[in-house]
Amino acid sequence: MTSEELAWKIKRHGVEMTHISYGSHIGAILSVSDIIAVLYADILNIDPQDPRKADRDRLILSKGHAGAAIYAALAEKGFFPVGELATHYRDGSRLSGHVSHKGVPGVEFSTGSLGHGLPVAVGMALEAKMERKDYQVYIVMGDGECDEGSVWEASMFAHHHKLDNLTVVVDYNKMQSLTFCEDTLSLAPLDKKFESFGYNVLSVDGHNHDELKKAFRTTFTNGNPKLILANTIKGKGISFMENNILWHYRTPQGEEYEAAVKELEEQRP
Repeated sequence: MTSEELAWKIKRHGVEMTHISYGSHIGAILSVSDIIAVLYADILNIDPQDPRKADRDRLILSKGHAGAAIYAALAEKGFFPVGELATHYRDGSRLSGHVSHKGVPGVEFSTGSLGHGLPVAVGMALEAKMERKDYQVYIVMGDGECDEGSVWEASMFAHHHKLDNLTVVVDYNKMQSLTFCEDTLSLAPLDKKFESFGYNVLSVDGHNHDELKKAFRTTFTNGNPKLILANTIKGKGISFMENNILWHYRTPQGEEYEAAVKELEEQRP
């Protein structure tokens, strides 16, 4: 399955999962779908037959509210049956609204409290260095999440310990929760901020799979961690959701659900 095909499936599953469960965060799911698809289709060293193999790459979705994108990718890669996605966010389901590792093969760490993912990823990368292990650590986090002080503490730590086995991706859609990031706490210039904290920074179109693949595969020799600033559009792929803050929490129902499905079907690879 190509990354483009997987991205489409993640978006389609995301709409269906939030529709059935009346669960939130479809805007964030659509924003991050291309990034997640490229990782699972082309980058990560993982095995659905052995989800806990010692040399597997680690991926943490720090913006855990977009967890449906991870569940959809894992199901399509064979970690658990695709049919189980229909239980998302339901009572008793292991597929909780914010991504959880409890009983879910392929999920490394439960997230939802923003700012926690990067410190954990940094710890995993440090452990690999200390134990002379070859796996890579990837983390996908939100731009609004960069308001958290723990992001910058962990960044200083990663640079200090030369964690060049760590790749951080910021889903830079310029929106958070109830408004735009710049109206909450100004982030610009975000690339220069991360550079000053010791990252090798690459800025890409977060919906362009070729640019994403090139960035993930780019290596540096200075020993510093890598940060990919992925410029994205919240709600990408469904016109009335794009850059519309309403779709952070709103669920697709009725005519809106039908319109969303119609648009996605027209984009099927």
